[in-house]
Amino acid sequence: MVYIVYMGEPPKDMTSIETLHASMLDQVLGSTGASEQHLVYSYKRSFHGFAAELSEEEMKKIAGFSTVVSVFPSQKKQLHTTSSWNFMGFPTNVTRNQYESNVIVGMLDTGIWPESKSFSDEGFGPPPSKWKGTCQSSSNFTCNNKIIGARYYNLEGAVTQDGSDSPRDAEGHGTHTSSTAAGRLVIGASLYGLAEGTARGAVPSARIATYKICWPDRGCSEADILAAFDDAIADGVDIISLSVGSAFPFEYFEDSIAIGAFHAMKNGVLTSNSAGNSGPSLYSVANYSPWSLTVAASTIDRRFLAEVKLGNGKSYQGAAVNTFDLKKTWYPLMYGGDAPNTSAGKIVLCDQLTDGTGPLNAGAVGTVMLNDGYDDYAFSYPLPATALVPLDTGNVSVYINTTSNPTASILKSQGVYDPKAPSVVSFSSRGPNPITRDILKPDLTAPGVDIIAAWSPIASMSVDPDDKRSVPYNIISGTSMSCPHASGAAAYVKSFHPTWSPAAIKSALMTTTYPMNVSLNKDQELGYGAGHINPIAAVDPGLIYDAYEADYVRMLCGQGYSSKNLSLVTGDNSTCSSSNNGTVWDLNYPSFALSAKEGKNFSQSFNRTVTNVGLPNSTYTATVAAPSELSVNVKPNIISFKSLGEKQTFIVKISGQTTKSLLSASLVWNDGVHRVKSPIVVYT
Repeated sequence: MVYIVYMGEPPKDMTSIETLHASMLDQVLGSTGASEQHLVYSYKRSFHGFAAELSEEEMKKIAGFSTVVSVFPSQKKQLHTTSSWNFMGFPTNVTRNQYESNVIVGMLDTGIWPESKSFSDEGFGPPPSKWKGTCQSSSNFTCNNKIIGARYYNLEGAVTQDGSDSPRDAEGHGTHTSSTAAGRLVIGASLYGLAEGTARGAVPSARIATYKICWPDRGCSEADILAAFDDAIADGVDIISLSVGSAFPFEYFEDSIAIGAFHAMKNGVLTSNSAGNSGPSLYSVANYSPWSLTVAASTIDRRFLAEVKLGNGKSYQGAAVNTFDLKKTWYPLMYGGDAPNTSAGKIVLCDQLTDGTGPLNAGAVGTVMLNDGYDDYAFSYPLPATALVPLDTGNVSVYINTTSNPTASILKSQGVYDPKAPSVVSFSSRGPNPITRDILKPDLTAPGVDIIAAWSPIASMSVDPDDKRSVPYNIISGTSMSCPHASGAAAYVKSFHPTWSPAAIKSALMTTTYPMNVSLNKDQELGYGAGHINPIAAVDPGLIYDAYEADYVRMLCGQGYSSKNLSLVTGDNSTCSSSNNGTVWDLNYPSFALSAKEGKNFSQSFNRTVTNVGLPNSTYTATVAAPSELSVNVKPNIISFKSLGEKQTFIVKISGQTTKSLLSASLVWNDGVHRVKSPIVVYT
């Protein structure tokens, strides 16, 4: 098995880290040179460690080295698979800063399709001078002045399918996320006429560096993920976007993404992560480290419905991205469970939601499926299809059973207005944070439903992996889609504030969000965090909650992490002592969360410091909105600033009794120009 040996920050006086790694392996394996057959990766550019083939006994031996922080198996993580930017109040003609062309977004994903119009470098100058990366070009892949870097990592060996043994994207996912974050403006983009408009990313002038870590049918190896982080940080990216995660929680320094994001933060790079697609279950959120941005998925004001018309004149609409047009031709309608071998040339009613390959392979011309789950997002299928709620499916079934020659036709999908948007979509993973319960996760939400963006023309466009239709743009859903919206927004803020820390950018995004409708989101902040992202407002947040490596180290000390491991992680003399043994409640986070016991009284104070980035002479007044069961006291409740960069500290004390499983409140600092809003959450 491949294990990751994490050793923290590289020693400053080490000239050959690879030699050290090989020596450690030789010592454990029992012979000089044995490491050559076992070493998979040597991490040496941005942090320290290696990946190697080890037995369990060998793993235990190497874990005993004093220079080792953690050893854990390289497991597989999963992908968290136009109108959206307008919906956020972020139009095409938004104000832009010339520095945008110097911003580099690092995409860790399935690769990229460089020939897409979304990645044209027309009008681009050379890469910024800070760029230290490379392009692993091949006979079928080249970079340009838009895609300035490309690497690929393949722990399991060469892949030749569709020429994908390169940074080229054979799945579509990485192309989609990259164009969402930083794609050029492409007029007239659509999926067979659906969602037609101008496709674009948040920062069309920014550069893209792609790091291919995920492969068809193989997933995303943690060893590959860490290798990509190691390179991306050293290459000089400004933002890392990663729509990948695990279904199970791991401690921070036994999780490749948390480790990579920590070292990215240390080097001034914000990591934007997808929250996961395991909702609506509580405690399902992925990528929960406090130094990364965790992004939930919510709807936009457009959804796709496909209508089935019956021979009796009735019709029903269901959630589906149906690109086929039967041109209102009527076909025999049958129940698939009666005689599946007679479905050729017919529309088949199925009593479950499938990928459509069953009816397709049986010769059906279309399918109407029962969707007895959530219908707030849609799939594409390899044949004309729609997915109806149980009541409507029952009506179709009655029609079949009471008519001698039932007929039907399925119409091409239509984009319809959704007045309930934005609401957190059912699949979006929910909090609370499974590792540090008093850090609210997810941090915020962004559009992740029915998103159109660039696609790999050699990838399947539907849920059927064998669908051979080739499209340049596709419509898909997932927190994988919401993450690059936040990554792009972070890059947009970075273009106006190049010197801001990752925590400052994250704070700006969180404290300027649009409010969400509580009646449509029963999990409230556990579903959407601080609210719905608002990129324009984030450029001028007024105040920021800033934090650096030392702040996170103090929090980790308070969480029981050892001085020995933390000094290895930071590469300095960091120790846990009474002077820096902080609590999680004092981490300078833009939200406030407390885990309390059901039916018990609680009382907790939070220390916070805000930095003025708004107006030089300004006074902010605190306003609290809270339910009767929750008392919130802010001291002082008025803070004044004479200059930019000035800091002020305040204390928030909350108390009450947990009469409900979730108590939700908010704190707003207002100077008459800026509203700096933070959620306050108590849950059992």
